[in-house]
Parts: sequence; C-alpha cells; structure tokens
Amino acid sequence: MNFEENYAAFLEYHLARRSGERRGRLERGHAHAESLFLRNVWWPLRGDFEGLHPEYEVSDWRGRSYFADFAWLPGDGELKLLFEIKGYAVHVRDMDRQKYCHELNRETFLHAMGYQVISFAYDDVEQRPELCINLLRMVLSRYHPERVPVSRGLLAEKELIRLAVQLARPIRPVDVRRHFEVDYRTAMIMLKKCCDKGWLKPVLNGKGERILRYELIRGAIQYLS
Repeated sequence: MNFEENYAAFLEYHLARRSGERRGRLERGHAHAESLFLRNVWWPLRGDFEGLHPEYEVSDWRGRSYFADFAWLPGDGELKLLFEIKGYAVHVRDMDRQKYCHELNRETFLHAMGYQVISFAYDDVEQRPELCINLLRMVLSRYHPERVPVSRGLLAEKELIRLAVQLARPIRPVDVRRHFEVDYRTAMIMLKKCCDKGWLKPVLNGKGERILRYELIRGAIQYLS
C-alpha cells in the first residue's frame, strides 16, 4: 500500500480503539501539521507506522492530561519517544510567560518519567523535510537498532563520532580509552579508521612533530544518520 492507504488505515485503527474525549482529541488534534510530518518525514524514513501513536495522552507534573502529537513505543518497553511539531505562531509568537514555564516544566517532568521529547519546527517539516529526516534518523539510530544489519565496528565508529560531538573539543586517545574501556592501541586503531573515512583529521602539536588530538571534519555528523 502507498502512503495514503497506510495513513487512512493508521487513523482508522486508532480511532476504533478510542472513545469519549480521547477519540475527540484525535479527531480534533490530528490536523495538517501532524499529517504533514507523517507524509514528509516519518513515512519516507520508516515506510510504516508500526509503534506510532497519534495524540498520545500522558500526565504532566500537575496530574493533568497532555496530548503529545505522536508517541513512538516500539514495544520493548524501554524506548518512549514523544514527537511534537511546533508552529511558530502557537509556540513562540503567541506564548506568554506562564505557558512558556509550563511547557518547560512539562518536558522536564516527561524526561523524568522516561520519555524523550523530540520537537520539530513546522516550517522545517513543510519546507526542509530532508533535514528533519536526517535528524530523526540520527535519533532513532541512537535509541533503536538499525533495520539493516550493521557491523559492530561501524556502530563503535559512530559512537566515537558522538563522543567527539559531546566533548565539543578535539578528541584525544585517552578520551576513547576511557569511554570504550579499551587499551591505547585499540583507541588509536579506532581513531585512524575514522580518519581514513574522512570523519576526523589529526591535529599536530605546536612543533608539528606529534599527533595529540583529532578534530571532527565539518559535516561529519551526517554519517550518524
């Protein structure tokens, strides 16, 4: 089936399993921005709606119901991602101080409850979906196994790139040793492989005699997708 057929079946499935306000919320809340996210971002990346729940109800820190645009609960019980598509008018221009505080408090509370909140700007979903796809691919690759088998070596190299991003400075062999709990020789092999792939470049010391650190090549984070 194509997107339209799958999308119709997806909505019908969830509507059939809801009643009262939960059904009404799905009928009212699932609008243009949400369907556009599925069409432009989720479907091109995933090709199905397995584990995805529209207008997903959770409680905030006050015990009040809050409906996220989508929740992705793939079934293992450990991964719980919430997706929000935020338009500028509602979430920025028309937001007052109290609403702003409530939104930040809610996201912090949800994080404490084991949810990860991922937000996309409506403008990006509409005009730059390829950026959203790449970013979402990075997120899902971090929390969920690849559909296509990936070697342990490649997974380790991607984790090394993530480490370099997190450090926000040139990465050193000792950083790799500590993070992966490996010996110096193994750390150097991992760094060299990332250099060979064009993800890192060596940085010489002041006299140009020794390589002490490695810098991320600009654009290297795209390889995490």
